[in-house]
Amino acid sequence: MKRNLVTMFLMVSSMAAFSGALVRAVAPGTQGAAAPAPQKTRVERGAHLVRTMGCNDCHTPWKMGPKGPEPDMSRALTGHPSDFILRPPPPPSGPWIGHTAATNTAFAGPWGVSFTANLTPDPETGLGKWTEEMFIATMRTGRHEGKGRPLLPPMPFQILGALEDEDLKSVFAYLQSLAPVKNRVPAPVDPPEDKR
Repeated sequence: MKRNLVTMFLMVSSMAAFSGALVRAVAPGTQGAAAPAPQKTRVERGAHLVRTMGCNDCHTPWKMGPKGPEPDMSRALTGHPSDFILRPPPPPSGPWIGHTAATNTAFAGPWGVSFTANLTPDPETGLGKWTEEMFIATMRTGRHEGKGRPLLPPMPFQILGALEDEDLKSVFAYLQSLAPVKNRVPAPVDPPEDKR
């Protein structure tokens, strides 16, 4: 009888410990391996992050609205419009070292000229051929596709790179859920050579 009580005590204790570990593993806000978010939840989280982090401020062309300049959400996250051709920027002077195009999608400074990327999943001109791993590597390293040319200002990859993997996966899932838009963004322009 005593042996049965000891066995039952050990079984109950083991089940309690297992249950506690299971609750900690799946409860939000706890440490431990997080279960992958269902796709719909991940897309919703990504949409929230994109809205609150201001991705549309640069990756969506701006237009003049009734209260002044505003993002043209009919072209959300399509990057610098391929049909908006820019002349070379004026040289930096005085304390002003940068210039911004009227669309808020092209920026000039000591780094040269940068154009915001098409973030829609178009396979030829956007992120359609990107993988989740490439996207995360880009945000972590500040390099195109995680290994190419450096990302240029004003892209805040240092801030995005500080996000948890699950949040970056959510942003990528949301971007992949958008309708693909064909818009070939120009390549960055290097700064003029210093002739001193």
